[in-house]
Amino acid sequence: MDSNPRLLFASLLIAFSLPAFSQSTTSTSSQPFTRPKIVGVAHIGLRTDDIAAARKFYAGVLGFQEPFSLDKPAGEGTGLLLTYFKVNDHQYIEVFPELKDPKKDRLSHISFETSDAEQLRAYLASKGVKVPEKLDPMLDSNRGFEVNDPDGHVVEFVQLMPGSIHSRNFGKYLPDSRISQRIIHVGVVVKDRAASDHFYKDILGFKEIWHGGMKDNETDWVDMRVPDGTDWLEYMLNVHNPDVHELGVMHHFALGVPSVKAGYETAIGRGYKGKETPQIGRDGKWQYNMYDPNFTRVELMEPKPVEKPCCSPMLQ
Repeated sequence: MDSNPRLLFASLLIAFSLPAFSQSTTSTSSQPFTRPKIVGVAHIGLRTDDIAAARKFYAGVLGFQEPFSLDKPAGEGTGLLLTYFKVNDHQYIEVFPELKDPKKDRLSHISFETSDAEQLRAYLASKGVKVPEKLDPMLDSNRGFEVNDPDGHVVEFVQLMPGSIHSRNFGKYLPDSRISQRIIHVGVVVKDRAASDHFYKDILGFKEIWHGGMKDNETDWVDMRVPDGTDWLEYMLNVHNPDVHELGVMHHFALGVPSVKAGYETAIGRGYKGKETPQIGRDGKWQYNMYDPNFTRVELMEPKPVEKPCCSPMLQ
């Protein structure tokens, strides 16, 4: 993984270029480690080459406020490091104006909230996952760290701390203009389902709640719910040599809405111009696909099916 200011922001930690898994651990204790709670999606981090266009989409069309931002830390240059669009007190869309190569993946990282970052770090180390040796201060005053999943995606675990820029703004910047009040899932390309299952299911405790595909006898998507909440991670399978447009479709996030039709009408009324219209997906749920200025798909989705899902039962 290349070194860049976003990684320095995320945890200011070491060894992110090393493999995600290692036989060594950072703990010498013989006591068993237990996994703390992983309660939901915390945020998705996205790269852009046009911060003004991103603001027009995330604030102007989707209606999220931009409560705060962070500049690059001393010694790492000047200017904006990232800005935050607030979905709710515990969920954000983080946008980094760092996209220099038009062929580069727009996905920076995905993040899940945990009840205890240090306990989770020690637990993952005990399972052979390469983790930082310690938790260093984060620029936003939360606690957290990053690992690489089997496909090389950066996965951050964050614990919201008293006094952080997030907690100081609880209850604020939550306008009625928000097209949604919750990120219900994030999706990433998975090349080896067995390897991802070992990481997300066996180690982290995620649970499969549905799988399906374009055909009834194929599996193109697997929904993996966090162990202590309702949000989920979606494996995007059978993706081969995607260009940036296809990768933007695959590396996506979904916003839960009570009515996709109403969300669609709101977006169109705010000037969004897209080629797609609301439809019922293979999972039996109403959905509507939108795309930000750098091709990342933003899916409006009603949480419950209105038709029988294809391919497998949907667990609650």
